Amino acid sequence: MALEQGTRHRAGSLKQHNKTHKHGRHRTKGEISRENQGRVNVKTLTKKLTAAEKQAVRRNQAKQARKLKREQCFEKKRQRGGQHSPPHFVVVVGLSVTADCTAAMEQLCHCVEQMDGGLVTRNDQGIVHLSIPRFKQRLAYFIASSSLHSILDAAKVADSVVFVTSPDDVIDDMGDYCLKCLMAQGMSSSVFVCQGLNQVPQKKLAETRKLITKEIEKRIPDSKVHSLDNEQDALLLIRKLTDAKTKPVHYREIRPHMVAESISLEAESAEAMEGTLKVSGYLRGADMSADRLVHVVGWGTFQIAQIDSTRDPHPLVLRKEKAHKGSSMEQEEDSKVLARPDPRYQMGLDCEVEVDPMAEEQTWPTEEELADAEESSKQKPKVLDYQGHWLFPDDVKDDEDSDDDDEEESDEDMEADSDDDSWKTCSDADETESVAMTETEIGDDKYDVHFDEEAEKLQLKQLREERENVMFPDEIDTPVDVPARERFARYRGLTSFRTSPWPADEELPLDYQRIFKPGDMKALKKRVLKADLTNSVMMGQYITVHIKGVPKAYMEAYTPTTPMVLFGLLPFEQKITVVHMAVKRSATFQDTVKSKARLHFQVGFRRFSACPIFSELRKGDKQKMERFLPHDDVVVMSVFAPITIGSCPVMVFKENTFGEEHLLGTGSLHSVNPDRIILKRNILSGHILKMGKRKTVVRFMFFNREDINWFKPIELRTKTGRNGRILEPLGTHGHMKCIFNGRSNSQDVVLMCLYKRVFPKWTYEPAVPVPTCEN
Repeated sequence: MALEQGTRHRAGSLKQHNKTHKHGRHRTKGEISRENQGRVNVKTLTKKLTAAEKQAVRRNQAKQARKLKREQCFEKKRQRGGQHSPPHFVVVVGLSVTADCTAAMEQLCHCVEQMDGGLVTRNDQGIVHLSIPRFKQRLAYFIASSSLHSILDAAKVADSVVFVTSPDDVIDDMGDYCLKCLMAQGMSSSVFVCQGLNQVPQKKLAETRKLITKEIEKRIPDSKVHSLDNEQDALLLIRKLTDAKTKPVHYREIRPHMVAESISLEAESAEAMEGTLKVSGYLRGADMSADRLVHVVGWGTFQIAQIDSTRDPHPLVLRKEKAHKGSSMEQEEDSKVLARPDPRYQMGLDCEVEVDPMAEEQTWPTEEELADAEESSKQKPKVLDYQGHWLFPDDVKDDEDSDDDDEEESDEDMEADSDDDSWKTCSDADETESVAMTETEIGDDKYDVHFDEEAEKLQLKQLREERENVMFPDEIDTPVDVPARERFARYRGLTSFRTSPWPADEELPLDYQRIFKPGDMKALKKRVLKADLTNSVMMGQYITVHIKGVPKAYMEAYTPTTPMVLFGLLPFEQKITVVHMAVKRSATFQDTVKSKARLHFQVGFRRFSACPIFSELRKGDKQKMERFLPHDDVVVMSVFAPITIGSCPVMVFKENTFGEEHLLGTGSLHSVNPDRIILKRNILSGHILKMGKRKTVVRFMFFNREDINWFKPIELRTKTGRNGRILEPLGTHGHMKCIFNGRSNSQDVVLMCLYKRVFPKWTYEPAVPVPTCEN
């Protein structure tokens, strides 16, 4: 019979009952979650996530990063387009002599004038502004002159670079040279334009386009060539420029910068040597603070007197009736002051640390110092063996206070004087380069007009020294007339170049008291970029910057066709320190370059000259100095220069006796670190006179008995890989008995490595002369 609704079946006594799980005192996860009622233990929060939770977290982080990046991209597009954003600045560069940049840009101007509401305006600095209501955009282009400095300075602030070429001569030598320099400096975007394709026969047009594209893709891959022969081509080029996908140039994105639209210098009196320079232009990059310094490229670093808001002389006109109303209202408004520096927070122009002349004076020791000295004297003296570091006695250290090590180095491969007149004289002779000339340019009768015989001999001497250094790296001859213990008094031996310690603050030169030591550059960069700006002006406005203390001589030498570029400096960027740059030699530069030769540098937005020392790029706390610039390897150039925060490109130029600049190499900023240890290595060689199973008699390494006893603790090695040490001197003429860890052959060479720390010289010059002619 069926059970009634609502009744429950009850098991009888014969029903099987399974045993419950005996979990003891351990609770299940369900019981724990029910008891906690949503509360989470501290250990659960801090423990590592499971694989599934990690995947969910990563997906959420990626989603948030995409969202943030999309918002930043949209915000940048909003700032770039519209009335309240600066015009898209374009620099026009010709790649050949046959390319007519002026005619090509006139096509753009004519196309804009034909548009409804299009407006073309020009200023005294050679910048042409195009107002395009159809695209709701503004363009400003500048045709760079043939001067390399003018091209590079204009490209520092350019949003796009337009390269103009022609079918007759696609890229000549000068165009190829400028293209290499611009690629090394960094470009936001580039567009290639070819004019004159309409004059090419229709049968050869496709082939001509392929040849031009192939020639350009050798330098910049995946580049397209646009024709510019009619109004339709000009309209397409304008759309290409306004919609161009620009990549950020890091060193200028974090700094405010502007190109001068108008310039005027006001002095208090006619006899005054300095005045206030008023520079007007569109502020780009970042916000500018009146408390910080401003760097005028090619002129120097100055302080800001005030920043004014000026009426935009090139507005974006959307409708003609609104343009008349807006212009009348703007003319009634006078320029107003946006920011003035606060004397309490304004940065000074001092770039060096004030040196205390009493810092190195001897003082009477304190009781604590006497107690420490007594305890150290009671300790067990250090035992010197042949694997220990080379230690100097007290009487030698007194002679090492002088930083001019060139008097002690009599070897011919490393001669450099510390005084200013000496390096200026050497730079004129050392920087001689071969000039490529064709027979059509100079005939045989005039070939020797500019020939410098002395410079040619010096170049041949340096070339032979470089070849000798490649065959026998760092090997020098022991002087016969000077005792080796005096000649190499400042050198020491190392058991291992990689692991042997070398104090970073030991026997520093006096110039290190004048420099600024920034410490951790990554932490400094984060702190500087996160700092709140005071008395700042928002990016995108048309402003007038009053720069005080500008010499009149700079303004007299200024030409209107040369762009004036301003960069706002970050904190501490005017301080001098030791800057290291990783540079690789250019493939087209084949001349010999010695260490401490006068070179011209362009580090980011700065341009200066100095005499660097070369060193290897390797891991570790010690680097070996290079006597010559290597051909196929990256070298680190170290100089005294202002601090540059963040990464930036580096270009190195060398000037010859004719005033021509040649691109020596390109690279990037390696580090800003005064504690980087650069060691110069000298290798003394000796020859085996008698040979036993392990003991040998070596000669020609030293020439007296005292030198052998002096260098006895230093380890020896051979070119076949044997290690050994000096046992005792034999006789009085420099023969010595040595022992090695294996049998050597009679043709082996015994070597002794000596090391000395070297420092760059204070040869920093902020002014770089304009080259008389270009490559």
